[in-house]
Amino acid sequence: MSLPSTAHALVTLAAEGAEHSSEHESLNPYLTGGGALVVLLLLLWITTRFNRDR
Repeated sequence: MSLPSTAHALVTLAAEGAEHSSEHESLNPYLTGGGALVVLLLLLWITTRFNRDR
């Protein structure tokens, strides 16, 4: 395959995938942000527990 035909095949494949993406619900942004906040606060707490010499 040449480069232009490969690029065309990838663009066609991406366009077909975009058509079907509307069938799935997106992630809840509040749930995603809340989960990220909890994970970061947990990492902060762990870091401060191991750094008691300061």
